[in-house]
Amino acid sequence: MDFIVIPFVNAIVFIYDLLGHNFGLAIIIFTVLVRLATQPFTKQQMDSTKKMQEMQSSKKWQDLQKKYKSDPQKLQQEQVKLYQEMGINPLGSCLPTLIQFPIIIGLYWAVTRALAASPTQLLTLINDLRLPDAAQLLPINNTFLWMDLSQPERLVLDFIPASLPVIGQGIPVLAVLVFITSYFQTKLMTPTGAGQNDQAAQMNKMMTIYMPLLMAWLSYAYSAGLALYFVASNLISIVQYGLMGKLNFSNLLPARTKK
Repeated sequence: MDFIVIPFVNAIVFIYDLLGHNFGLAIIIFTVLVRLATQPFTKQQMDSTKKMQEMQSSKKWQDLQKKYKSDPQKLQQEQVKLYQEMGINPLGSCLPTLIQFPIIIGLYWAVTRALAASPTQLLTLINDLRLPDAAQLLPINNTFLWMDLSQPERLVLDFIPASLPVIGQGIPVLAVLVFITSYFQTKLMTPTGAGQNDQAAQMNKMMTIYMPLLMAWLSYAYSAGLALYFVASNLISIVQYGLMGKLNFSNLLPARTKK
C-alpha cells in the first residue's frame, strides 16, 4: 500500500505548503483532485448501473424470468445472451469500485500519516517525504477552524455545563455532518426501485441507514482530519452526480402507499 500512500502523503504536504500551511484546506483540495482524477471510473460505473437497471426492468428479461423460473441454469444462459445483446458487462459496475477502493484506502492512510499525531508517526512521515526542504514544513500545523485535526473533533461551547453527559464534553459537529452528508449521498445516488426485487430494495434501505451510521462513528472516534475528508468526499460526490444529472431527488420524498 505504500506505493499509493507515500505519493499521496507528498501530494497533501505539497498542497499544504502551497496553501500557507493550512492542512484542513489541503485535505479538501486533495480530495477534490482525487475525485476529479477518478471521474472516468465513476461515470463508467454509473453507465453500467443504468444499463443493468434497464435490462432488469425490460419486458424481455421479465418474460425470461417467468419462462425459466423452474430452470435456473437455462435462465442464466439466457441472461448472458441478453447481456451480450444489450452490450452489458456484468462486472462493469463493480470494476470501477474495485479500482477506486485502494485509492480511497490510500487517501485515508495518507491523511492519517501526514497528521503525525505521535513522535513515531512523525519519524515515519519524515521518511516518507520526498519534497525539497520538507523538514521546514514539519511538524504539520494540525489546527483548522476550532479543530485539532489529529484528534477527534468536539466543539466546546462555554454556555453548556461540562458536567452535562456527552454534550458537556463537546458537540461532535463533524460526526453529525458526516452522518447527514452520507445519508443524503446514499439516498440521492441510490437507483430507483424500478427493476429491483424485494431483497435488493431491502438491502438498499438498510445501507441508507447503516453506512451513514458507520461513517459517523468513525468520525466520532477517530481524527478530525479523517472526518473532514469524509464530509468533503460526500459533498463532492453529490456535486459530481448532480452535474451529470444522476441525482434521484425522488428518493428524498416519502413513499406513497397505494390505496
